[in-house]
Amino acid sequence: MFILTSIADLVQIHPEDFNKEASQAIEDNINAKYANKVIQKIGLCICLYDLLSASEGLIGHGTGLVNVNVEFRLIVFRPFKHEVMLGRISSATEHGIRVRTQFFDQIFIPSSNLPEGSEFLPTEQVFVWNLADGQRLYYDNQETVRFRIEEEIWTDQSPMGPKEREDAAGTVMRASAGSPYVVKGSMADAGLGPCLWWDGDEE
Repeated sequence: MFILTSIADLVQIHPEDFNKEASQAIEDNINAKYANKVIQKIGLCICLYDLLSASEGLIGHGTGLVNVNVEFRLIVFRPFKHEVMLGRISSATEHGIRVRTQFFDQIFIPSSNLPEGSEFLPTEQVFVWNLADGQRLYYDNQETVRFRIEEEIWTDQSPMGPKEREDAAGTVMRASAGSPYVVKGSMADAGLGPCLWWDGDEE
């Protein structure tokens, strides 16, 4: 679920941070720049793990900023394919169920990845699993669920110029308006879905 990734970057320390220890000022700037940000094809950055190296600071002309070349490692959220995770149902539409964790809410379970016999109830805005014996099991909002990671979807959020917008013909623009990183999952197999179904007796 979590990985370490190494990054080299230029950090600029503002004059108001000169009263801090150099390492603390660098760490604060790295966290401010990367924490809770998505890096394409890497994942959601959580926070700085450690500082590997830092150059001597050079003062920029006319700015007063100190430029430091640094290399560091970040803790990154990026679940691997087929990993089983826990989350809570936040909402549902006829297209599927949206699930969130404490720090990430772009998890989507398509309706096709629910058990056979599942249907959406528009009046209640929830899915229900209709069993062969007539029993109905509900995917209630805020319910803790177990799901398996199936796919990652990356959307480049870089701004486009007028020519690029024209070439995109609206398709890319609509995609980039969404989240830069979405995880698709499945709850179709035994043991997946609301934990209460499978672990209720133990609890």
